[in-house]
Amino acid sequence: MKTMKGPAIFLAQYMGDEPPFDHYERAAEWAGGLGFCGVQVPTWDANAIDLDLAATSKDYCEEYRGKMAAFGVEPTELSTHLQGQLVAVHPAYDQLFDGFAPKEVHGNPKARMEWGIDQVRKSLLASRNLGLDSSVTFSGALAWPYMYPWPPRPAGLVDEAFAELARRWRPLLDVAEDCGVDLCFEIHPGEDLHDGVTWERFLDGVDHHPRANILYDPSHFVLQGLDYLAFIDHYHERIKMFHVKDAELVCDGRVGVYGGYQDWQDRAGRFRSLGDGQTDFISIFTKLANYNFDGWAVLEWECAYKDNLVGAAEGAQFIADHIIPVASSSFDDFADSGSGREANRRILGLDR
Repeated sequence: MKTMKGPAIFLAQYMGDEPPFDHYERAAEWAGGLGFCGVQVPTWDANAIDLDLAATSKDYCEEYRGKMAAFGVEPTELSTHLQGQLVAVHPAYDQLFDGFAPKEVHGNPKARMEWGIDQVRKSLLASRNLGLDSSVTFSGALAWPYMYPWPPRPAGLVDEAFAELARRWRPLLDVAEDCGVDLCFEIHPGEDLHDGVTWERFLDGVDHHPRANILYDPSHFVLQGLDYLAFIDHYHERIKMFHVKDAELVCDGRVGVYGGYQDWQDRAGRFRSLGDGQTDFISIFTKLANYNFDGWAVLEWECAYKDNLVGAAEGAQFIADHIIPVASSSFDDFADSGSGREANRRILGLDR
């Protein structure tokens, strides 16, 4: 078994215009001061990283690592959640997702898609320059508006959506292979890849590409009523990244998993700070240790109630307390009576 790395924190919900979140050095100092030893970097935020420079300059990446290391922190992975979303956008979401891209491609879905694809490509190059072996993204969604089949979906609609999704992502997976970087898709409602069945459909479409892998976040499965522990059993060979995020699902006579169009605090399913929800993290960390997961345990803070700074401070200790330093020997080795074929035959009485 292997021991996972951490605790780390995803900076997406923290970076902004005010110190310490207005520059990656100050953010690294803040994270290190809380006990984090890694940060997952949102590449769409220029305060977090200069993606163009990171994709082309190993000197910049070496300097970037060095400045973080001064605070006992290192980059764990690069994130292109927002840019990856733009690889596949249904027209119903055009106006909303324009906000993820620069103004010069607003109102131009093809140009916006090409920009998103180029951003993911640059993140893979930057990951290689930084010495990282994984990067996380969203798949985007062409079929999501048809998730609930009413009116009935036309025959072949979902097949065509997933075939197109695979066509768009396959070249980027080949870039990932060239860079030696796993491209991990966060399995997430709102994306076409939102559960095990959709993941398998996509994996078939990209011919089980070795660089197509998973960021595992149990909170999104809690909200769906999906067995998040069994998910690890099914897909552990493809799980290369881990978001430690809590959630709860409390349905009643008025609201269920669809949420009634309500704000997060009033939905049946909502994200919570670590330890405040229903997720069985002891079992999750145990399963991942059993399957030799040695990636990073990364806090993604999203909570309908608690302040994000409090959530970060509590989350660092929570993750540290749950990481299992795996055993180097068996607890009953002291009682070992020897081994080998001859000894085994004697024990079984086969040489009498």
